[in-house]
Amino acid sequence: MTVEEKIQASETRIFKAVFPNTTNHYDTLFGGTAMHMMDEVAFITATRFSRQVMVTVSSDKIDFKKAIPAGTIVELIGRISHVGNTSLKVNVEIYVEQMYAEGRELAIHGSFTFVAIDEHKKPVRIIK
Repeated sequence: MTVEEKIQASETRIFKAVFPNTTNHYDTLFGGTAMHMMDEVAFITATRFSRQVMVTVSSDKIDFKKAIPAGTIVELIGRISHVGNTSLKVNVEIYVEQMYAEGRELAIHGSFTFVAIDEHKKPVRIIK
């Protein structure tokens, strides 16, 4: 499988409902909860691409474009955007959609960097 085919095959999509226990006093999704979900999707994407032990080393930039209200559905999409020697970058987007109406909007996007590590927690080459 080529690197491009592995990138395509590792794209990860997860849907979640936004329930009140994940919202703040404005009745919108906590930013920290959104970041947690994004890091999880990024981790799954990185692992599916490399099939190696991966750890998050940075969240490079997260842009909150639109509030995500309780009672909506979100889709998180993780895609590999760069593959280096021992690290890779995953872009994650969160789309929000109303439960009982058509359409969806990009609410949040961010970038996460992961490093492949060995059993001694030392960086190792990503097998392409």
